[in-house]
Order: sequence, then C-alpha cells, then structure tokens
Amino acid sequence: MDTPHTPATRSPVQVAALATGVVFLLVGVLGFVPGVTTNFDDLQFAGHQSDALLLGVFQVSILHNIVHLLFGLAGVLLARTWNGARAFLVGGGIVYLVLWIYGMLIAHDSPANFVPLNTADNWLHLVLGIGMIALGLLLTRRRVTATR
Repeated sequence: MDTPHTPATRSPVQVAALATGVVFLLVGVLGFVPGVTTNFDDLQFAGHQSDALLLGVFQVSILHNIVHLLFGLAGVLLARTWNGARAFLVGGGIVYLVLWIYGMLIAHDSPANFVPLNTADNWLHLVLGIGMIALGLLLTRRRVTATR
C-alpha cells in the first residue's frame, strides 16, 4: 500500500512533484495578473487570438491558465504518495512532450491552436517534458522503504 508521507519523511520524488505542482499553480495564477501578463486586455478564453503574454513571452489564454492551475493541483495532490508523485512527473512529462510535438506541427494562427501556443511555449514544453520525465525516473531508481 502506498501511504502518504509526512513532510519529514517525503521522498525526493515527492518533493520534486510538490515543487513542480506549486510552480504550475503559481504560473496559473500569474496568468491572470495584469502587468505580469502583458496585453492583459487581449486575454481570450481560448485560441490563438489571445495576445496576452505571461512575462511578456509565453502566450496564454484563460483556458491555458486554468490548465496550469489544474495541472498544479494534480501535482500537489499526487505528491502525497511516492507512486502518485512518480506518475505525475513521468505522465506529466509525456503530456508536455506531446504538447511540444503538437505545437511544432500546428501553425500559430491555425484554428487548431486552441490552447494557445507560441514558439516560446513550444520550447518550454520540450524542456518541461524532458525535465519532468528525468526527475520522475532518476528520483525513483531506488525506492526508499526504510524510515528514520
């Protein structure tokens, strides 16, 4: 049985998943903050028409921000267990690699670009995908079973 750990006994993969989840929550919130998100008045619900840019670089929409919030919440909740943390990091990393491929294949001004994604988002998704999978696999090479 995969039991939740107290903060003092969290495994490295749980800490990584929790930190990743918190960062996604923060990014989701910041996507709704004028100033941090430039062109805030152009924030659309979804689609490539949204000209809002998180940190002036990453194209976002309301849907994009909500996805970040939900993904962050999933990370925080799944970080409660070793198996959940690993699944979040590896599974989430795979999702981000798929998003990277999608973003590379879909034209920026295409109606299929509903998230929306720009070049900066695409390359960030590649880095996130590789990084999350690496954390999920490298931090779980040997499962810690003993507690202090």
